[in-house]
Amino acid sequence: MMNVLHPWHGVPYGDNAPEYVNAVIEISQGSRAKYEIDKASGLLKLDRVIYSSFHYPVNYGFIPQSLGDDKDPLDILVITSLPVQPLTLIEAKVLGVMQMIDGGDGDDKIIAVAAKDPSVNHYNDIDELPPHFFSELRHFFEEYKTLENKSVRVEDFGNQAKAFQIVEQAISLYRDTYVSKKG
Repeated sequence: MMNVLHPWHGVPYGDNAPEYVNAVIEISQGSRAKYEIDKASGLLKLDRVIYSSFHYPVNYGFIPQSLGDDKDPLDILVITSLPVQPLTLIEAKVLGVMQMIDGGDGDDKIIAVAAKDPSVNHYNDIDELPPHFFSELRHFFEEYKTLENKSVRVEDFGNQAKAFQIVEQAISLYRDTYVSKKG
């Protein structure tokens, strides 16, 4: 019998974290479907179809074996030249972070590029990305829940050092929450 790994708990966060991390994609760039990993089964479930005509501006996923302030895996936005299929594992180069408040909780989004995509892997820092990219991200995340009568606030965009710190904290929080309880 084959043992299938849970995408959150069974996949490593990457040997070169926090500079390079594994990202598990949940939502393809251009999608209106809000998928997320089911914490119990590891299957990809449809949380909802976005109520507005917005489409995800980048591939959206999470860093395995990490835990954010919202008690979910740490979110990651992976820039690629093409949309990536859900449940694809990508080596991602961390550039920065978008810090948000969603429903009163901190909900950081690490910003990264696909390490194996030559169209974007030359970026090394968030400051190298075009200014309009930040406007699009802010607009999407602040508005996509409006028709659900929910509000999200983008606080700030942080540099690579801030993103590294958040990734390290999320890995440490995961270890403290899940790994130390086993041993």
